Amino acid sequence: MLSMSIMYLQRNSKFFHQYDKGMKKADYWSYYYDDSMALLQKMPQLAAVIYRHKYKDGTSIPADDKLDWSGNYSHMLGYDTHEMKECIRGYLTIHADHEGGNVSAHTAHLVGSALADPYLSYSAAVNGLAGPLHGLANQ
Repeated sequence: MLSMSIMYLQRNSKFFHQYDKGMKKADYWSYYYDDSMALLQKMPQLAAVIYRHKYKDGTSIPADDKLDWSGNYSHMLGYDTHEMKECIRGYLTIHADHEGGNVSAHTAHLVGSALADPYLSYSAAVNGLAGPLHGLANQ
């Protein structure tokens, strides 16, 4: 569900559209950066909606702009206790340290090195999580 959702969002890729128009190589980074930031902004809500659909009653919990990134993610999942927010913060911190040695991070780097936009790269990374040697992490 996450991979398909990311691929749906790819239709908004600034990098893809500008590359298709023939942008200058010196401008690649700017549009790639914009796409990366847009995807990072959407990921917590996207993941929370999928979680609520699959494991809860399917209702979506709107973001709370007063909370930080991890606190807001915990809130959108439906967990508002301080302890759970701290647990989510620790979980996200540990999992953010993927510099390229595992399948998903390596896949994102590899696909991105072919000038695929961040949406395609991240979707590929998510799909790389499916293998049993990666612990079936996306299951």
